[in-house]
Amino acid sequence: MQNEQIIQEAVLTHRKQEWHRLCIIMILIAICLISLVLDIATGPSMMNPKEVMNALLAIFFGTEVEQYHHIIIYDIRLPQALMAIVVGAALGAGGAEIQTLLNNPMASPYTLGLAAASGLGASLVIAFGTLGLPLMIAVPMGAFIMTMISSGILFSFAMLKNFSSSSLVLVGIALLFLFQSLLSLVQYLSSPEISQQILFWLFGSLAKAQWANLAIVFVTTTICMILLFKDSWALTALRLGEERAKSMGINLSAVRFKALVLVSIMTATAISFVGVIGFIGLVAPHIARMIVGEDQRFFLPMASLTGAAFLSIASVLSKVIVPGALFPVGIVTSFIGVPFFFWIILTRKNRC
Repeated sequence: MQNEQIIQEAVLTHRKQEWHRLCIIMILIAICLISLVLDIATGPSMMNPKEVMNALLAIFFGTEVEQYHHIIIYDIRLPQALMAIVVGAALGAGGAEIQTLLNNPMASPYTLGLAAASGLGASLVIAFGTLGLPLMIAVPMGAFIMTMISSGILFSFAMLKNFSSSSLVLVGIALLFLFQSLLSLVQYLSSPEISQQILFWLFGSLAKAQWANLAIVFVTTTICMILLFKDSWALTALRLGEERAKSMGINLSAVRFKALVLVSIMTATAISFVGVIGFIGLVAPHIARMIVGEDQRFFLPMASLTGAAFLSIASVLSKVIVPGALFPVGIVTSFIGVPFFFWIILTRKNRC
C-alpha cells in the first residue's frame, strides 16, 4: 500500500513537471509571436503594432488592407520576420542535437565548422563566378554545397571505429580554422568591391529573405525536426551515457549518423540563405537545458523556440539601434550572445 502511494506521488510530481514545461513552451511561443509583430512594425518606415496586427488578421477576416501597408508588410517585412523565426529555430535545434550527440556543451554548427564552410562556399561563388546562374541562386547553392562537404568530412570521421565524440569536436575545430583560412585567402585575392560583398554576406542578414527561399527553409526545417523528434527517446537515453544507451538496445552509430545528417541538412539550408549567424546554436540549447532539462520531448522544441525568439529579437534590435539604418543581424547576435554566454558560464560555475 505504501509503495503504491509512493508511485502515485512520483507520477503526480512527474505530471506537474511536464505541465510546467508545457506552460514555459507556451510562454515562449507567445514571446515569438510578440517579437514577430514588433519585427514587422520596425524599420525605416515605422508602423504601429496595432496596424500590423490588423493587416495580418485581414487574411482571415477577408478585410481590405491599404496598398501601402500591404506592400511593406506582405512583400518585404513579413518574409524577413518569418525567416528570422525559422532560421533561429533551425540553429537552436541544430545546436541542441549536436551538443546531445557529442556530449559537449561547446559544440554547435559554428564550432564544428559548418558556418565557416558555408561562408567559404558563398565567397567562392561571389569571387569567381556563378556559372551562368543568377547570383541570388548561386550564392545559397555554393554555401549549401560547401557546408555538406564539411558535413561529409565529419561523417567520415564519425563512422570510424573507436572514434570518440571529443575527437569529432577537435575535427570540427580544425575544419573551422581551415575554412576560415581559405576564406581569408579568397578575400585577399579578390578586388576591394568583391571583398566587401563577401564581408557583408559573412555578417549575416535577413534582408534578402523572400517567400520562395522562406518556403525552402521552412519545409526543410520542419521535416528534419519531425524526424529528430521521432528519435527523442533514443537521444534522451544517450544523455544517460553510452553504456546505458547500449544496454537499452539503442544502435548508437545509427542514431548519431541519422541525427548528424538531419542537423547538417537543416543548418546548411538555413545558413545558405541568411549568411553566418553565430551564438544562437551555442546559447539557445544552454538556456533550454537550464529551464526544461534533458528530456528531448521538451528540450528540442524549447531549444528551437529559444533560438527563434533570440534571432527575432536580434532582428528587431538591428533596426532600432540606429533609426533608418539596418545593422547586419549577425553582428547583433554576437553582441547579445557574448555577454549571455558569459552569464551562462558564471551560472554553471556557481552551481558547481
